[in-house]
Amino acid sequence: MSLSVRRSVVMLAVSAISLGGVAACGANEAESGGGDGDSAGGKKIALLLPESQTTRYESFDKPLFEAKVAELCEDCEVLYYNADQDAGTQQQQVETAITEDVDVMVLDPVDGKAAANLVRTSQEADIPVIAYDRFIEGADYYMSFDNETVGELQAQALVDAVGPAGGNILMLNGAPTDPNAAQFKAGAHNVIDASDLTIVAEYDNPDWSPENAQQFVTDQLASIDPSTLVGVYAANDGQAGGVIAALTGAGITTVPPVTGQDAELAAIQRILAGQQHMTVYKPIAIEAETAAEVAVNIVNGEEVGETTDFEGVASFIFDPIVVTAENVADTVVADEFYAVEDICTDDYADACATAGVA
Repeated sequence: MSLSVRRSVVMLAVSAISLGGVAACGANEAESGGGDGDSAGGKKIALLLPESQTTRYESFDKPLFEAKVAELCEDCEVLYYNADQDAGTQQQQVETAITEDVDVMVLDPVDGKAAANLVRTSQEADIPVIAYDRFIEGADYYMSFDNETVGELQAQALVDAVGPAGGNILMLNGAPTDPNAAQFKAGAHNVIDASDLTIVAEYDNPDWSPENAQQFVTDQLASIDPSTLVGVYAANDGQAGGVIAALTGAGITTVPPVTGQDAELAAIQRILAGQQHMTVYKPIAIEAETAAEVAVNIVNGEEVGETTDFEGVASFIFDPIVVTAENVADTVVADEFYAVEDICTDDYADACATAGVA
């Protein structure tokens, strides 16, 4: 349904702001893209992403966003920042973007709750904020996938793969500071808690890292009989990779069903090879390109189009898709998310042929 935006977003030009002594970008220098690089008289859009552990941000979100801005706005410049999972660095980057007189800020927060202060700081400088992929209270706009549904899809796939007998599982969630992680976790518990699966150990991974996931599972296998483990809920593909490395490293030759998310290339290959049960594919192009369209509309003083409401913020919510070996060809390949030759390297040629990926 169409809702009125909670605050006026009128940004044809931003007054120069003098914030002497504000810290620079931290670990990352701002990069320009999506425009001719000439900021004189141009329009500036800041894109701030949270980390690089998850391959999607650098490989998909950033280039897709920049390309769409370049297509829609010849005199728009994208200033890009990546916080490397450091909330303090991201705060410095927001301050830097403000001193750069950006016209709109597209912010994917490291810490969703703390980012509410970043939103207020930006809005006080007359810079509207699009909360990208992760919710921020008070943002002007929000766009993401239906994150609780993501968790439910993952958990239901695990329940279905294990079957009615149920059994013991491990559960690996995302970072506690990531608002999406809480939604994935809630959705997964909705399904798992009503099933015959028993969570013998649960872990909130502070930085989503595969290394932490691998160590957690390795530690648990020291006290859990691996033969009693019927599956693992992993909230994303990076963790799934760490889980599988721990299981195979412990001598487990038949890996139980392991879930994932983000449709990373390595995960798609593991799925085809029978090592990972599933992933959740979130067509990032629709999210990144919609964010670019909204940002360009804001800097041009135009309407952003129809929105829905999410916790009081005008939002764009997209649908996630389950990917298994049976529908790789119909999803990530059909959408040209990956080319067949990228997936079906020599090591995975036979698995691709079996799955009909060609």
